[in-house]
Formats: sequence, structure tokens, C-alpha cells
Amino acid sequence: MIRYAVMCLACLVALPVFAQDRRPSHCIAIADAAPGLSYIHKAAWTDPVEPHTVRLRYVAHASFLVQTDAGLNIVTDFTGFLGSAPMIPDVVTMNRAHSTHYTEFPDPAIAHVLRGWGENGGAADHHLELGEVLIRNVPTDIRDGFGGAVEDGNSIFIFEAAGLCIGHLGHLHHVPTDEQFAAIGRLDVVMAPVDGGLTLPLPDMIGVLNRLKSRVVIPMHWFADGSLGRFLAGMEGAFDVVVTEESELTVSLRTLPREPTVIVLRPAWLRAEE
Repeated sequence: MIRYAVMCLACLVALPVFAQDRRPSHCIAIADAAPGLSYIHKAAWTDPVEPHTVRLRYVAHASFLVQTDAGLNIVTDFTGFLGSAPMIPDVVTMNRAHSTHYTEFPDPAIAHVLRGWGENGGAADHHLELGEVLIRNVPTDIRDGFGGAVEDGNSIFIFEAAGLCIGHLGHLHHVPTDEQFAAIGRLDVVMAPVDGGLTLPLPDMIGVLNRLKSRVVIPMHWFADGSLGRFLAGMEGAFDVVVTEESELTVSLRTLPREPTVIVLRPAWLRAEE
């Protein structure tokens, strides 16, 4: 049954970026069930992130702003535009299946630009440790538009922060292999493309998510409420479904839901007045 989440306000000022020790995660281990989800926090992206939590802002299409409690700003599938806010991310990840997932001209002020494809046809291999966060990737193939495939043309990016494992499936075109599932490990939160056509067909994507059994699934890469609704209908029963009108979710090990839960966020550009 579709449930509606409780919202609460957070009103603080932004913190500067600084390094701190990363809380160990359990991506490649088995973890005990966590308590149920308490709140989805409504907060501006400029507000500080509470200790031991990560804030996820759905910006557009497949782009999310991932913010840590030490002030790092990470953007997934970065296209070069985030809205009217003059924010320079510390890290961006990109995939090249379509121009809506990358840019050829990232701002040179961005300290770390992580491309999901390798140079000269090789696979991307990222293992970036930034104090409170570890960013790594698992390469996957993409279709080439001519009935063939580009080996290792996409990457699933994984962010380990605040003890959490957060995965972004990118422009996934095939069901991961057993070896890829093993490399991904356990994901507490996963951002999954659910358009059902340009990426994986919906039955295959639902199968992937059933295997991952992440405590939080955030749908992305949907083009209308109709395609989103078909995905939600396919997930009901095995997953709880929470529909919100918010664009942000703050999550921690303590607030993970007991049962696997789909949480629908609405994309919203970053605005300077927030």
C-alpha cells in the first residue's frame, strides 16, 4: 500500500568542507536489520547535514546531489547544469550513454571528475577516498545503437559514507552478472533508472532491485507519472512504497526502514535563494 512520509523542517546554515575519518560501511558484509524509517527531512540543500547522515537531493533525470555531514558535495551523472545556484561540486560522476548523463566540458574548478568509462576502450577504475567518503565504481556494458554493445561503457557508482552504502545504477542496460553483483555488495540506498525502455525493461529492473534488496530505492530516469506508476505497481508487495512531493531525503543507519522501501522524490533544480 502506498504510504505518505512524515516531513520535518531543518533550519541551519551551511558548513565548510573539511576532511574527517570515514565511518566503516558494510557494503561487502552482512548487516543486521535497522530500525524503521522515522522521517523524510525537508531541508534546503544549503543547510548543514546532521552528523552520521547523508542527504540526497534529486536534481534532474539521473542527477543527484549527495551531501555528507562534513560538507562534501557530490553530483551523479553530471551534465554541467544544476540550476541557478552558483555551486561547484567537489566531485562529479558521469556516464556516456546519452548527453543527459555527462558533459564534455566540466568546470575546471571541480576537483574530481569521475567518468564512468575508461580511456582507449578500457574500463573505468575509480577508488577515491576523501576522508569521510569512499567513491568506487563497477563497470557495466551499454548498447551502442547498432544492435551491439560497448563493453564497460557505463559505471555503477557506489558512495560509502556515514556507514551507509549508496549506489547509483547509471544508465544500466543489462542485468549485472554474479561477479558484478558481488562487486557492488550490499546497498542500503540505490538510485535506479525506471523508464523501462532506454535502460532496462521494467521486469528486469524490478528483478535487479529484488536481488539487491536495498532498504531504500529511489526511482530516477522516469519521464512521466505513467512510467513511474507502472514501476511502483510492479514493486508493491515486495517493497513498501512511500510517495512524497519533496526532492530531498536525509538518511542514516539509524533511520533506514526495516522493510525494503521505494521512496519517490520529485526532481528540482538547485536555486540560489535556498
